[in-house]
Amino acid sequence: MESKPASAAIRAAHRKLSEALPFSDRADFGDADRGFIAALDPGVVSASDGRVVWDSDSYAFLSGEAPPSVNPSLWRQSTLVAKQGLYEVVEGIYQVRGVDLSNVTFVEGDTGVIVIDPLISTETAAAALALYRMHRGERQVVAVIYTHSHVDHFGGVFGVASGEAVNAGHIEVIAPVGFVEHAVSENVYAGTAMARRAGYMYGAALDRGPLGQVGAGLGQTTSTGEVGLIVPTLDISETGQTHTVDGVEIEFQMAPGTEAPAEMHFYFPRYRALCMAENATHTLHNLLTLRGALVRDPHVWAGYLTEAIETFGARTDVAFASHHWPTWGSDRIVDYLATQRDLYAYLHDQTLRYINQGYTGSEIAEIIELPPALARAWSTRGYYGSVSHNVKAIYQRYMGWFDANPGRLWPHPPAELANRYVEAMGGLDQVVKIAQTAFESGDFRWAATLLDHAVFADPDHIAARSLYANTLEQLGYGSENGTWRNFFLSNATELRGGNFGTPAVTAAPAILAQLTAAQIFDSLAISVNGPKAWDLDLTLNVTFTDLETNYRVTLRNGVLMSTPRAADATAPVKLSLTKSRMLALLGGDMDSAGIDIDGDATVLQALLGVLEKGDPSFNVVTP
Repeated sequence: MESKPASAAIRAAHRKLSEALPFSDRADFGDADRGFIAALDPGVVSASDGRVVWDSDSYAFLSGEAPPSVNPSLWRQSTLVAKQGLYEVVEGIYQVRGVDLSNVTFVEGDTGVIVIDPLISTETAAAALALYRMHRGERQVVAVIYTHSHVDHFGGVFGVASGEAVNAGHIEVIAPVGFVEHAVSENVYAGTAMARRAGYMYGAALDRGPLGQVGAGLGQTTSTGEVGLIVPTLDISETGQTHTVDGVEIEFQMAPGTEAPAEMHFYFPRYRALCMAENATHTLHNLLTLRGALVRDPHVWAGYLTEAIETFGARTDVAFASHHWPTWGSDRIVDYLATQRDLYAYLHDQTLRYINQGYTGSEIAEIIELPPALARAWSTRGYYGSVSHNVKAIYQRYMGWFDANPGRLWPHPPAELANRYVEAMGGLDQVVKIAQTAFESGDFRWAATLLDHAVFADPDHIAARSLYANTLEQLGYGSENGTWRNFFLSNATELRGGNFGTPAVTAAPAILAQLTAAQIFDSLAISVNGPKAWDLDLTLNVTFTDLETNYRVTLRNGVLMSTPRAADATAPVKLSLTKSRMLALLGGDMDSAGIDIDGDATVLQALLGVLEKGDPSFNVVTP
């Protein structure tokens, strides 16, 4: 089924927004173009097998006035973010932007170059390094800095460095303390669900164009190449800590619990340049990303921005980040950071004020208003995070999922609830009729609510699916937030064409290889089918032959527990295997080959029999 045009209601909303925002302010365009050296041409990056993993040329349509099917504010942001190529930040610091979701930054030292945040994929990082070297010479990489623990800031490390060079001491890898633990756990523990939802968030399965994916606000989309990870050789643990690489002094500021659990800012005195990681970008960021994550702390976030202003503001000539374009000039930088700080602090403080007046998260999201100066600042617009879902995240952080109304304490699950609502409203055809009226009046939120119930009551009802797809499409067209648009349009795509699964997976072998033994057992515990294991009472000794470590593992009441301890002579079976073989087991290789079994082999078979993998194609928009 083909996409539909924007409705009259959406066109009217776009006209109103165009009149409310300062579209005549073109300062961001000047900053985004400043220092441009050359573009990657063509803007396509391929894997060794010929598969395209990045295509910035697919966004060539982003020019001129916004079409009716795209929110004009999001169109403006996407036009800025889609700019691609090598840029000079200041003499000695260069960025490649627009060849992945994030930026990669090159800081020149006395003889070599320091790489900051090597993108998601090996292929895009290698292309960015090649572009830099084409115009700045064949400088050797002497260090890699990971600003924080999200995959778009480390996954492409093998495109700029090798494990051999790191092990030989030729390249340092620098990261905030706790980086590996958080980088690994986020991509593994709930990785299947997060990857599925990330496919919606970034519009990975959508066609590029005015009726489809136009960007994600923070970056255009995610690359789909090889993901890697090299363990840091230096952990940064204290604010004020300094370290010199190739003659370049770096001063660090810790910022844990902000945009990532492990994150840091840092300053280069030689260049009077401040890297703000992902805590000050040209958008309102997420306090709870739509793909899923731990809720972030806006109060702490604001505090670290204040500390950055106080510590670095007066001696900084340029501030750059892992996304978007830099800001130049000390006064402008302080104002920019203060505006970002005020944004997170205002949302935090005012949400709590409303909470203490008895409002729920969904109610606060409807009534909260930003101060005019924040609402009109382009850098605070909700292109990636939104006021609506961030307020709900703050409510969740402090109050949890329950809003204290007992009528909402124990509702039926969605499918059961849908059947009851549909019956109460007079049947499916009547629900679709009411939804059609709502659609025609421009009340797409109400239409979506009704049709959600209709589709969960009967996922094969053709009229309900069709109208629901049309409704989500209009909601997407109206969204200023890039990730909201992608969610709406992706689910409309699935209603029309079927489940598209998970386009990209971040739990790559290189990330899995960094799991500690304890994390491996945690991952196995998550894979246990509890009800199938209720009646099992198993004990095993597990020895990792390459780690020379033994664990006592038990499965009881559907719970797998592991304890590092000496081998228990009374255990009915002892398993000896390498860490890589255990990782293969975690990946679904249930064969006992490669596992030395001493004792009752049926114990292992019983354990393997209750492990199950996650489903990367679980339904979302249908039951």
